Amino acid sequence: MRRALYPGSFDPLTNGHLDILEKARRLFDEVVVAIGVQASKVPTFSFEERVALIDACIAKGEGLARVRVEAFQGLVVDAAARLEAGALVRGLRDGTDLDYEMQMSGMNGRMAPDLVTIFMPASPETRPITATLVRQIAAMGGDVSAFVPQPVLAALAAKSRKAG
Repeated sequence: MRRALYPGSFDPLTNGHLDILEKARRLFDEVVVAIGVQASKVPTFSFEERVALIDACIAKGEGLARVRVEAFQGLVVDAAARLEAGALVRGLRDGTDLDYEMQMSGMNGRMAPDLVTIFMPASPETRPITATLVRQIAAMGGDVSAFVPQPVLAALAAKSRKAG
């Protein structure tokens, strides 16, 4: 089975993440969305909330039943080994992403030579989207509906109401 690991914080899941996930799903038998959990960071959404949002945002019908969500701590290469993934999926928006991801790919390749990194370019309409900017815009009351799927939009609005 060709299994890929798509690691990230997914806090929150954006249309950009879904774009890359859909592309990866076409190439692999299974894609594991690996949510990095760091005790030192306070996320907007808990791990459980992020899992629920990812599940709510992917249509399980058209092949996305082969997508599952897992938590990981520590090195992504260790998570890939534990989950028996042969590839890491990374989305690229621009040259800045490429520079960073090339360094990460090189280091990961030294630690786990059999693990390949697959770079996938973001679609033009999702290229400017970052989870950080989505969080900032949403926190200031801005409209992020063009950047996130509907379940995430609703969850962000609920968080905003609680904080307000």
